[in-house]
Amino acid sequence: MAKATQPLPVHQEPDLHTETMILNYGPSHPSTHGTIHLELELDGETVIRCRPHIGYLHSGFEKLGEHLTYNQWIPLSDRMNYLSPLANNIGFAVAVEKLLDIEITPRAQAVRVILAELSRIADHLVCTGMQAVDIGAFTAFLYGFGDREKIYNIFELVTGTRLTTGFTRVGGMMRDVPDDFIPAVKDFLETFPETWKQIDGLLTRNKIWVERTQGIGVLSAEDALDAGFTGPNLRASGVPYDIRADEPYCGYENYDFEIPIGEYGDVYDRWRVRMEEMVQSCHIIRQIIDKGLPAGPINADVPKVVLPDKSELFSKMESLIHQFKLIMPGHGFEMPKGEVYSATESPNGELGFYLVSDGSNMAYRLRVRPPSFVHLSGLPRMLEGHMISDIVAILGSINIIAGELDR
Repeated sequence: MAKATQPLPVHQEPDLHTETMILNYGPSHPSTHGTIHLELELDGETVIRCRPHIGYLHSGFEKLGEHLTYNQWIPLSDRMNYLSPLANNIGFAVAVEKLLDIEITPRAQAVRVILAELSRIADHLVCTGMQAVDIGAFTAFLYGFGDREKIYNIFELVTGTRLTTGFTRVGGMMRDVPDDFIPAVKDFLETFPETWKQIDGLLTRNKIWVERTQGIGVLSAEDALDAGFTGPNLRASGVPYDIRADEPYCGYENYDFEIPIGEYGDVYDRWRVRMEEMVQSCHIIRQIIDKGLPAGPINADVPKVVLPDKSELFSKMESLIHQFKLIMPGHGFEMPKGEVYSATESPNGELGFYLVSDGSNMAYRLRVRPPSFVHLSGLPRMLEGHMISDIVAILGSINIIAGELDR
């Protein structure tokens, strides 16, 4: 039956004698992966219209950013995409540093890139694994979560926690990485390729998997751009746009990596792009390890912005004053007046921060451009004309994170 673009009027179906039905999908359905509510209009089992509803979390990230100092807001960024919080930490710090016109040290850049790429792998392992679970392939999920735990062990080693890290600081990091950081990363790089091959062998040419994903939820390059898609969802539609390559930050211009793209923009392509991106993330990390972490401090030498080293607090009065001014309530560092938009390539796509400063120690306006919020707006056109059973495959393939939907 032809795909409908308008609601079918009730009691006006002289040919089929049918009525449409409204079905609420979520917000408590397990396959919505969070508090997402889809109001579906169905003709039998075919979706003819989808109205997404958001706003169940009421976290107020943006407004809180206007009542906290810049470093105080960093732990809140963990709660947006909680599958890759370090990527959020880094994205916000890059935006503030851009407005301050601060250049971080080479060591801080390298550490940020390693942590960001490990976060990308961890996020993609959850996405590809849960996407498989939604369709009925549980084993791939178990394989991926084993290596995700290894990544979380590395995060715990560096940050002291596994999920909500809050590890970056404006001008650098909370502290330097420990001596066993690089050996732990090397160990992960040695074992992960075998896990990747197992997942790839289970699903890539699996007949059931292929039939449930190929030709489903197709989004052309033109439609993807029109919907504002970025990240793996855009690249799966054949558009080779990656902020790390097109607008480099944190020294990404110094690394060699490929940008995986799809051909058809369907569920299968979105899955394959994320699988290939994990390979490229490992390649980037290996380049840093092969060269060795740059020597030198982890934080920039900007005393009125960056906290002094703990060893100096007991010997230098200036350091003690700077520490006091930066952390006491009502203080913090003052920003120059102005505004800035800064974007980084998070695992889900373009994570943008728009900051307006009035010269005080807190943002006058903080607005976030989270990829999930934009991608959910493109979901209706991807669902229309598909069966109810395809919803879980399509929704899982765009990797909506409820924390990023919050306004």
